[in-house]
Amino acid sequence: MISVYLITGGTGSFGKAMVDYLLAHGAPEIRILSRDEAKQEEMRIAYGRSELKFFIGDVRDRASVDKAMKGVSMVFHAAALKQVPSCEFFPMEAVKTNIQGSQNVIDSAVEAGVESVVCLSTDKAVMPVNAMGMSKAMMEKVAQASSRQLGEGDTVISCVRYGNVMCSRGSVIPLFIKQIQEGKPLTITEPTMTRFMLSLEDAIKLVHFAFENARQGDIFVRKAPACTVQMLAEVLVDLFEADNEVQVIGWRHGEKLYETLASAEELLRSEDMGDYYRVSYDSRDLNYAKFFTEGKVEETSTEDYHSHNTYQLTREELKSLLLTLPEVQAALEH
Repeated sequence: MISVYLITGGTGSFGKAMVDYLLAHGAPEIRILSRDEAKQEEMRIAYGRSELKFFIGDVRDRASVDKAMKGVSMVFHAAALKQVPSCEFFPMEAVKTNIQGSQNVIDSAVEAGVESVVCLSTDKAVMPVNAMGMSKAMMEKVAQASSRQLGEGDTVISCVRYGNVMCSRGSVIPLFIKQIQEGKPLTITEPTMTRFMLSLEDAIKLVHFAFENARQGDIFVRKAPACTVQMLAEVLVDLFEADNEVQVIGWRHGEKLYETLASAEELLRSEDMGDYYRVSYDSRDLNYAKFFTEGKVEETSTEDYHSHNTYQLTREELKSLLLTLPEVQAALEH
């Protein structure tokens, strides 16, 4: 069977990295569903590959999703509103895209007989404090609720969670590089704030791992090191041999001090798969009475997996990691 891939939100950082990966592995057809025709045109010209097929549409519109879904065997659902401040000010827009849009993609895929759907989530979905994280948490619930209704041979629905993807659209590293190049202060919100450091390559490997290993309702987490935003800013200044100051500007709307990739409760029903955690969905049904009569003993010593208690990079390790990024290499050569 010829594998036809669909990437929703395929003109973003993740979508392009996924396209590169699939082309390198001989994918015969890759469909891009997004609503920005200008970005699609730029991508069409940049790649010039017949394997790429572009569909103008919006995950909010089920009909446009259905048109792109026909004949597809595998879906990477990356379309989302991702900016924390934007979602704080326009939460219903996050609901329409991240929740209802995801339901549309999942329902369309199931009806079309797609083999596998991998939905891209975020660490902000764990114990969320902002609208973006809340909408992504609901996306995970939508995916798991849908998977409960499916059986053997049906579409496999899973999610992947990752933290800060270095140099992705809207991430802080490109901002810091721009500020260094313009001779401006590097603006950070809170010096002790920590963030996971994950490359786009590792994010793509996480999705591929999910496709290869997913069972219904699974959430996969990629283990990753972390660092403080102050160290990140200072190491970038050192790398560029600059003398920009680091300026603390205060917390943005909806920010967390650290990011959590898996809660303690989730880790109790997870499988350690080396570089990854497989978090299975809670398989209990709505018959709560039996749990009161039978009881359920759980360990309470497990703690959340977050960017404060994961491995903390040293300055040299962070510098080496940053030097592997094509965007940093290109900026240093500029």
